[in-house]
Amino acid sequence: MTHLDIFGQFRPFAIGFDRYFEDLERMSNIPTTNYPPYNVVKVDDEHFSVELAVAGFGKKDISITKEKNVLIIEGKLEDESKDFVHKGLASRAFKRSWTLSDDIVIEGAELKDGILSVNLEKVIPEEDKPVEIKIS
Repeated sequence: MTHLDIFGQFRPFAIGFDRYFEDLERMSNIPTTNYPPYNVVKVDDEHFSVELAVAGFGKKDISITKEKNVLIIEGKLEDESKDFVHKGLASRAFKRSWTLSDDIVIEGAELKDGILSVNLEKVIPEEDKPVEIKIS
């Protein structure tokens, strides 16, 4: 193993949870950045929204992908040759990612007034829903 396994001490006690330990290790090594600022909104128990402030970016400048259980949002502006007197709006490229649980699906995305909203839904399979047992 070439990296520090900070969760290795728990592996002997958790059979079948290797993916979760790998996810935790990956998340602990992610460099933190504040650009672009974002919110994660809980709409209700089954619906969430990730909102990013992307002023100056258009639909063609942003890509949203899901790889396995990771939501990745990237933004890159085409090289503009404007002659700025003052440039106060950040327009640098970015890449943000969030790890999603297995039961989260992406419903869609919307770009409105400089805010990109990615809508998520928690879908509970029928076999995992509570079942009421009638007493006879």
